[in-house]
Amino acid sequence: MRSLIFGISGQDGRYLSDLLRKEGCDVIGYSRSQGDWIIGDIGDFESVEAAIKSCQPDYIFHLAANSTTNHDALFANHNAISTGTLNILECAKRHCPEAKIFLSGSAMQFKNDGFPINEQTPFAAGSPYSVSRIQSVYAGRYFRQVLGMPIYVGYFFNHDSPLRTERHVNQKIIGAVKRIANGSNEKLEIGNIDVRKEFNFSGDMMRAAWRLVNQSGIFEAVIGCGKAYSIRDWIEYCFAKINKPWQDFVIIRQDFVPEYDILVSNPRLIKSLGWQPEVGFNQLADLMLGNK
Repeated sequence: MRSLIFGISGQDGRYLSDLLRKEGCDVIGYSRSQGDWIIGDIGDFESVEAAIKSCQPDYIFHLAANSTTNHDALFANHNAISTGTLNILECAKRHCPEAKIFLSGSAMQFKNDGFPINEQTPFAAGSPYSVSRIQSVYAGRYFRQVLGMPIYVGYFFNHDSPLRTERHVNQKIIGAVKRIANGSNEKLEIGNIDVRKEFNFSGDMMRAAWRLVNQSGIFEAVIGCGKAYSIRDWIEYCFAKINKPWQDFVIIRQDFVPEYDILVSNPRLIKSLGWQPEVGFNQLADLMLGNK
């Protein structure tokens, strides 16, 4: 078996590549970042076509994205997610139409009324990021429903790992806690800490993606643990691990307006395929703190 991962340099790509190798796959990566893989721009059709034509993969995973909802990332999101999806799908149609293709979706592309989100929840274009994700899904549905190609979509809810950068709030907190444990007196500025979301582990999410593409009855599934915790919970747990009062180091921005109050999944469908998350909230924090 041969797998081609677009976006291999991110946390998901790295955990997925490890998983696939354990499953006996020959893994080929593609990223705009320098590394031991194909270097290219997923928005460049000729580059994507050359990669797919030469690799002839059995599986293709599209994990490449600029994971920010800021309007300033409008064209970067469109290039990586929307155009990238069309490039992958059309090139696969031309050169390996039997390949199973996984498209990463996001919790952020759904209408969020505060209730658990499932596959029937309608989409909502609330940001340039969600617009690109929605376009990607409709492209995938066209190639699956009209052209008959095996296209899968996994809608990932929040997930992290030690490979996250501090651009993401959970890792930003972890980084500060580690430095404070080593004597730093820095102040950590955070927005609304009562926002509730999921704290999934990237490795678990990639196992779900692999489970999804290895069956033919379900083609789109929400992927998450279905349990919500607040950022306050994360802060309290992490500071307790270093025996420091978090109130002495955290500054809460009173002017911060969160994108949502709660964002949680209903993962019944993906769990019906036999998948269960293995790393819980506490274990994820310990892993990212380096305690396990």
